[in-house]
Amino acid sequence: MRSRGSHLFYEALEARGVKYAIRIPANDSLERDVGELLPRPVGRPSHKPLVEYKGFLYRAASWKTARRVVAKVEHHAGELFPRVGFIVTNLTLPSRAVVRFYNKRGTAEQWIKEGKLAVKMTRLSCHRFRSNEVRLWLSVIAYNLGNLWRRLVCRRESTTARSPACSRGW
Repeated sequence: MRSRGSHLFYEALEARGVKYAIRIPANDSLERDVGELLPRPVGRPSHKPLVEYKGFLYRAASWKTARRVVAKVEHHAGELFPRVGFIVTNLTLPSRAVVRFYNKRGTAEQWIKEGKLAVKMTRLSCHRFRSNEVRLWLSVIAYNLGNLWRRLVCRRESTTARSPACSRGW
């Protein structure tokens, strides 16, 4: 297996019964499949983005079989072109639920990134596994205590001037 986009990667996941939702880059063929969603809606644009979803079968040149692709098209006020994203999946959920599932994955990645930056969760340089495990547990506890403190302080300061810890991540 070379990469996420490789047909071997998808086949390995499917053979093991793993459910997946993976973003894939746009190309002309995918954009043709959602062509009816791309023109700007007629009339005065709303302040809220207009979001549309479409699920369809797509077979890339390197894939042996067609796979389900979910497209999300967003028209934002003041933007000339829509924002378009494509997710290849084997989930049987409705298109909107697939996008929500994929976005939750992104939220989890943000939490991991925050933990890495805030409390150096990835500094596991000890020679023994047990020592690294303890160090990771201490980092997780420190991260959770910091988060708890931030939530308590921000809740109290919501009516007064906000502290720097409330206005930005850490």
